[in-house]
Amino acid sequence: MRSRATAYPLVAVLGWGVMFPILASALNQVDPLNLTTARYLLAAVVLVAILLLREGAGALRHGGRALEVVVLGVVGFAGFNLLTNLALEHAAPQQISLFVATTPVITQLVRWARDGVRPKPLLLALSLVALLGVGLVITRGSLAGLGQFGLGGLMMVGAVLGWGIYTHGASRFGEWSPLRFTTLTALAGTAAMLALSIGADAVGWQHAPAAADLVAVTPQLAYAVLVGAVIAVLAWNTGVQRLGAANAALFMNLVPVTTFAVQIARGYRPEPVELVGAAITIAALIAANLAARPRTASLPRPSAVTDPVAVTDPVAVSAR
Repeated sequence: MRSRATAYPLVAVLGWGVMFPILASALNQVDPLNLTTARYLLAAVVLVAILLLREGAGALRHGGRALEVVVLGVVGFAGFNLLTNLALEHAAPQQISLFVATTPVITQLVRWARDGVRPKPLLLALSLVALLGVGLVITRGSLAGLGQFGLGGLMMVGAVLGWGIYTHGASRFGEWSPLRFTTLTALAGTAAMLALSIGADAVGWQHAPAAADLVAVTPQLAYAVLVGAVIAVLAWNTGVQRLGAANAALFMNLVPVTTFAVQIARGYRPEPVELVGAAITIAALIAANLAARPRTASLPRPSAVTDPVAVTDPVAVSAR
């Protein structure tokens, strides 16, 4: 039974790992802000439809927690996804995916800052080792690559930090279903993305896509919406509920592995230093997740939304 449960987070992380190269290809046709907004407008429609079918119209009410929902939706959904798409203009998909894999560790650090729950020194040390590995991949072991790290890398630090805050904030919504929390925060984040895109188009920072541009990226949008923002997120939350957050979080380390495999299949040939850096990052993150796992087997299994260490979709909690 447990082996069957592992299929859920596996589906999620494989879907997310494939998604980064797909989004990168779509950015050749549509600006980052408009692409992100189009993606989540469609995903929000799907999530609302599912929520209405499963829980009814009452689940769309905020229950007096509108401010929390808006803040978490803007920081998590809008912040993470906008910064990720912007970062994809300055760094390769395989580099971006390594930052996403640090989400479990970042969430622990957010928990420390907000709740005073200090992570183990070993976790902090492994976090630094993981970042060292990321640095090797992005810079390819050369100081000349620091400029690229500064652009895409710094954006992804902000993106993952926003997602860590979102994930930690989810712990305060234990009475809500993961689907309800995901849908309402996604709606808030989508509204923020739409406002930002309209403003960016108005001042000329980017250009509203023509109908032909959207048609050209229809396959990428379909994948990013249905697989990345709906199926993967729901599969992820199911896996967390059945396996526990600590065990499910280990699967996040497969995201960069999947992205690297996709890029290699598309013809990319990584340098040895990149492979070494990726191996260092993944090994350090696996060790960090093992170090953060609870050791008391008798503790009740947390749900995907109530556990502050749970990792939700770096691309949307639809999944996480």
